[in-house]
Amino acid sequence: MRALCGSIIAAGALIGLGLTALGIGNRYAYFAYRNPGSDEILYLRWRELDTPLMLVLSILLASLVIGLVTAFIGLMYHHYRRHHEHLMHHSGVMRTEDRPRVSV
Repeated sequence: MRALCGSIIAAGALIGLGLTALGIGNRYAYFAYRNPGSDEILYLRWRELDTPLMLVLSILLASLVIGLVTAFIGLMYHHYRRHHEHLMHHSGVMRTEDRPRVSV
């Protein structure tokens, strides 16, 4: 369940990042300007973004990291629990009905 929740958070963040990229592309489509001394094109920098777009982008990046970490930690706990259940099942020390279920 932890891995599923983390992957849902990460998927939502990726969808939000895609929509944010479209919004930034629409907002700054014609913003590229040329350097006066040469023919070099200068592009938009992070500090030149609008404050709301900068805030949304940073929050979505943070939620993507949180979702991925949650998904991987959830998978780690799932495999850890299944490994210990497997060890208890094949240990032969206890009968099947006496073995406690391992839960984390």
